[in-house]
Amino acid sequence: MNKFQIRKKIIKIRKQNNSKDLKIDFSSILKIIKKSKNKSKIIGGYHSYNYEINVSQILKKFENKNYQISLPKIKKNSQMDFFLWSKKDPFKINKFGIPEPTSDKIVYPGILLVPIVAFDKNFNRIGYGGGFYDRYIKKIKKIKNVTTIGLAYSFQKVKKVPTNKFDIKLDFVVTD
Repeated sequence: MNKFQIRKKIIKIRKQNNSKDLKIDFSSILKIIKKSKNKSKIIGGYHSYNYEINVSQILKKFENKNYQISLPKIKKNSQMDFFLWSKKDPFKINKFGIPEPTSDKIVYPGILLVPIVAFDKNFNRIGYGGGFYDRYIKKIKKIKNVTTIGLAYSFQKVKKVPTNKFDIKLDFVVTD
């Protein structure tokens, strides 16, 4: 199957499983951060969309542990940057219908939680096809050490993700 076919199939399965109360164990993410020896206290999160893993509780737990939370804003030319956000802060809705922080303070997270449509055992991922995260990870890795952690349901794992030269492999994937 190609990326388009995999994306379509997994999003359909994700929608069908939406009513199930599947969650990621927060302690699993903390263990990975400890294992990676990444001392950053800035987490790059995202606002769940299209039946993705709900990360709002995970982000609140990080904030309660004194991590700074940042969320992406989409820019021109399929680029994005991360901006500080707190659970008390409002959102504005972008052109894709996804809430974004209102802050203008760009930050560079050291730990990046990445949404996934599909992934394989080698931590290759498929997103929605816009390349936003691949471009951002490539950019930030030139600036600082960043640990990338994909969040997904176990049923999103596929045998093999077709890759190209633009695809950036994740460091870890955590599932329910």
